[in-house]
Amino acid sequence: MNIFEKAGIDIGIVVLLLIVLVVILTAMVCVMSFQLDRVKKKYRIFMKGKDAQSLEKVFANKFREIEKITAINEHYQFDIDMLKKESMKTLKKYGIVKYDAFDDVGGKLSFALAMLDRNNTGFVLDAIHSRDNCFVYMKEIVKGESYVMLSKEEIKALKLAVNFIDTDEFE
Repeated sequence: MNIFEKAGIDIGIVVLLLIVLVVILTAMVCVMSFQLDRVKKKYRIFMKGKDAQSLEKVFANKFREIEKITAINEHYQFDIDMLKKESMKTLKKYGIVKYDAFDDVGGKLSFALAMLDRNNTGFVLDAIHSRDNCFVYMKEIVKGESYVMLSKEEIKALKLAVNFIDTDEFE
């Protein structure tokens, strides 16, 4: 006596169920095989570049180009950093005040010129014009302040320079 008879199951039904299961599994294998063929075709098309060049070669070339661009970028970044350091030292801010130093001389030929860097360090140049002479004085400015007494025109020029608005910064 076999197992199916003891359980009260007809062997014909078991065989029939197994045949249905085999048919279903065979259909699933066929469907998956067709899907795999479509994926393979798409993969072959994808891997072909123009003029039958493989995509792998294209990727390798692009990676080499990226490495070159990265090296060039690092070089340029070094140059940019150096330029930034140098630009901190340049005298970019200025203020100028023209005035008459003496009552008998008109035309506002005297002037005070303040030239400062970004840290408000630089100088004030004062040119005093009279009928007979022209005198030029320079006073050092450190962080917006002078250790030497400034005239009212020099103070005004210094304030203009300290509060200078660089139009290039807004572009």
